[in-house]
Amino acid sequence: MAERDSLQRAAQAALMSCEPAAKVAAVRALDARWQAGELRVDRQHRALRIEIPGRPERPQLVAARELPRRRLGGPAGRIALYHAIAHIEFNAINLALDALYRFVAMPRGYYRDWLRVALEEALHFELMAAHLESLGSHYGALPAHNGLWEMALKTDFDPLVRMALVPRVLEARGLDVTPGIMQRVGAAGDARAVEILALIQRDEIGHVAIGNRWFRQQCARRQLEPRETFRRLLREHSRGYLAGPFDEVARLQAGFTQLEIDDLIALEREFNAQMDAYDA
Repeated sequence: MAERDSLQRAAQAALMSCEPAAKVAAVRALDARWQAGELRVDRQHRALRIEIPGRPERPQLVAARELPRRRLGGPAGRIALYHAIAHIEFNAINLALDALYRFVAMPRGYYRDWLRVALEEALHFELMAAHLESLGSHYGALPAHNGLWEMALKTDFDPLVRMALVPRVLEARGLDVTPGIMQRVGAAGDARAVEILALIQRDEIGHVAIGNRWFRQQCARRQLEPRETFRRLLREHSRGYLAGPFDEVARLQAGFTQLEIDDLIALEREFNAQMDAYDA
């Protein structure tokens, strides 16, 4: 009987797939093979650093500060917003696949969880890309930034750091801002966008909960106190990423404690005060 293919090899192939529809299809095939028992976790696997994951030639990637700001009141502004969300979701597919590919010393439930995340991010991307096309645009039509993958590179050495800073900081930021975006596009009459964003918000609460679960698992394994460990990592890595206001209800649903939310509020104030002092 032939040896089963490794989950890591299959995840890497999906991660390096460039064309969006092909990547979405690869994620679904990966999940089907895992569910069928055709893939094994290769505990001897040694992951490579992936500077550039699979992505299409467009969108053009620029610094976040170079992206034009557009008002949501007009069609061009809403298209720019939806393009930015589609880009976030496409990158989130790569982040989930990298979490599968990179970290091998994790319990089996970890891989089940991150396959679920990859599947849901693929659906989110599909829905938002289709909505863009219904409005006469497409994914790749506008420039975008590479902030999510830059954080993937900063955290590719340790699953504890990855779980702390990607789901618990970057993805959790989506929990804070999505309800307000839904209100604004709803007021502009785009009911379909509101439906898609509501689905994304529901699923992202689950994704942040997965990050919380495996962050705490790693803390327990290393006999680290989670609250203090998270505060330390935020101070070391997240000065440019931590921003409020924070949606406390959604974050509590996703597994944050009230003390952790209080810490986020205090750290944001601390970081802002330091920036104000620097600017002065």
